[in-house]
This record gives sequence, structure tokens and C-alpha cells, in this order.
Amino acid sequence: MTSLEGSLTRLRAVEPADVELLYTWENDPAVWAVSGTTEPFSREQIERFISRQLEGGDLLRTGQLRLMIEVPEPAGAAGTAETRTEAEPGMADEAKAANPNRTARTFRTIGTLDLFEYDPLHGRAGLGILIYDRDDRCRGYAADAVERLCRYAREGLRMHQLWCNVGADNEASLGLFRKLGFREVGTKRDWLWTPDGYRDEVLLQKILK
Repeated sequence: MTSLEGSLTRLRAVEPADVELLYTWENDPAVWAVSGTTEPFSREQIERFISRQLEGGDLLRTGQLRLMIEVPEPAGAAGTAETRTEAEPGMADEAKAANPNRTARTFRTIGTLDLFEYDPLHGRAGLGILIYDRDDRCRGYAADAVERLCRYAREGLRMHQLWCNVGADNEASLGLFRKLGFREVGTKRDWLWTPDGYRDEVLLQKILK
């Protein structure tokens, strides 16, 4: 799998060039509350994780698959450490020469999607999403990416259902998953410790049809 195109986003496999980006994101304490992280990651740990992903078949071997979420950048946009430019697929050299403005597309990486605890017998997996920069939230990117992943899980992986855990006070994430057809099937009381006390966690489930 190279990439999965949505309406606003595309999902692609993790690459070695993502080490610094993932190192930054995984070590941001602001993300730990939703990722369940309790200690920093080293670059070596991130590199090993990416190496396992690149070996292929990681979902079956480890029960986990990470995809990077990208959005297209306007022509002429300034590049950043999160930006990748690539040749447009399917174009012959002659076509590229005749259409210089179409020879490359630029994408900016904005987050991650994870499948975890994959159970091939029952055809299910947990789902987690991160849109890192606040400026990229509430723009439809998360909904588009999750919707595309649901199609991939159903059609490409022959999965029957996805589930996710969301803090009961995380209205934005609850609204996102409800909008995409996830149904609340239970509440785990006092499940999450926070500096302000224990919080409930909601379990949501979507049957892929």
C-alpha cells in the first residue's frame, strides 16, 4: 500500500523521513493524555517502529498499523519539514514536459491514524487519530481521513468493525465519531486519571457495511 486518497486528505505508509516528525509528536506531553503515553520515546525507538512498519504485514504480525495523514498544499506554498513533493503518478516524461505545472504535487503531513489490537478472527480493530496542529483541526480533515480508513478497513482488509475509546469530556472527538456512524456502546466509569481527578471514558463502535 502506498497511499489512500480521500476528498480532502490522503493516507500513506510511514517512511524513514517521518522520524523527526513522529519524534516531536510522540514526545509532546499535550498529546499524552489521549495517546496513553507515560514516558518519552527515543529516536532509536521511533526508528525501530518505522522499520517494523516498512517490513510489511505489520498488522498481522503485531496487530498495529500506522498511517500518516497528508493534505495537498497550494501551488507555490513554502515547504516545511512536514512537506513532501512528488511526481504525479501515471504521467509519461513527454506529458511532464508538456505540462510542467502538473509534474509534481506537494503534500503536508498533519497527523496519524492508527489501527491497533487487530483481531483477524473476529475482524475488528481499535482506531486512534491525531491531528497535531490546532490550526488543522475543525477543517474536515479528521472526518475525511477516518471515513477513508473505514472504507479501506472494510474493502481492503475485510474487517467487520472498528472501535475507539474517547474521554467523556472530549466533545470534539465524540462529535467526530458520532458523525461518522460510530455508536456509543458503553461508559467506563473513572477510567482515566487526570491531574483534576478521574474521568469517564466512552467506548464507541462502528459495524462496517
